[in-house]
Amino acid sequence: MSVSCVGKGHVILSHGLNSSPDATKVCALARVAEQLGWSNERPDFAAIDRDDRGGRFGDIDARIELLRDRARAAPTPLVLVGSSMGAFVSALVSLEIDCIGLYLMAPPPFIDGYPRALAAASVPTTIVHGWDDELIPAATVINWAAPRRDRLLLVNDSHRLAAHVDFCARQFREFLQSLQADTAESAA
Repeated sequence: MSVSCVGKGHVILSHGLNSSPDATKVCALARVAEQLGWSNERPDFAAIDRDDRGGRFGDIDARIELLRDRARAAPTPLVLVGSSMGAFVSALVSLEIDCIGLYLMAPPPFIDGYPRALAAASVPTTIVHGWDDELIPAATVINWAAPRRDRLLLVNDSHRLAAHVDFCARQFREFLQSLQADTAESAA
């Protein structure tokens, strides 16, 4: 796990399945958080993902438990960020802990065989998803985000969003800045 400490709030960035805390997107977003004065951490789910007890997707409950523990121990205000499986568990954990925002990239609204579907706390949420996502059809994410009117940015990319890393970082910067403005207004 990689942890950086500064001062406006705290961000936990959860990487996707079979990835690592050094993944391109979470590292780019961690740099943005640091530049804006937010502490951040990137838990390592790699050992959990390799656990064959969970089947093809690793042990999702163990991922949720690790993220929940990190979130409960984190300074506040807290923002949860995730890519793919990291987005799935971030959204579920947001229902159990106090967070002020969710930033989700390529979130799967459900996982075949897993008993829980994606849900998210009623906090500001931004979703970035690829029109050409080969694993999670864009229409599925649109239908999931629509009832809550989440901010949904659809880009011409695939599941990995590899052509939009800089875009995701810019949008994350705007997202954190809007949360800072909201926090400053409510404190005044």
